[in-house]
Amino acid sequence: MEKRELPNSTLILIFGILSIIGCCCYGVAGVIFGIIALVMSKRAIEIYNADPELYTGYQNVKTGKILAIIGLVLSALSLLSTIIVFIFFGGMEGMQEIQEEILREYGG
Repeated sequence: MEKRELPNSTLILIFGILSIIGCCCYGVAGVIFGIIALVMSKRAIEIYNADPELYTGYQNVKTGKILAIIGLVLSALSLLSTIIVFIFFGGMEGMQEIQEEILREYGG
């Protein structure tokens, strides 16, 4: 019997990569892509485990899942740090005021 590609194996890998890149966008995009990749990889692993001889592309699924976990952790940290900044400093306006105050004190 001819081997077939696992459904969405390449897409899982792409979403895993995008979840790592998405952590730079305040973490929101990375969390979204990471969750989607994890859900898709869970389904693909179930399909593969049902009949492993029938499918190829399992390595893409494993790699995409690992990248999604890494991206999800990095994105969660980025999102958490963004929330903390907004809580403690009142957003970007508060940060700008703090920077101006530091410049006045130490900048001369």
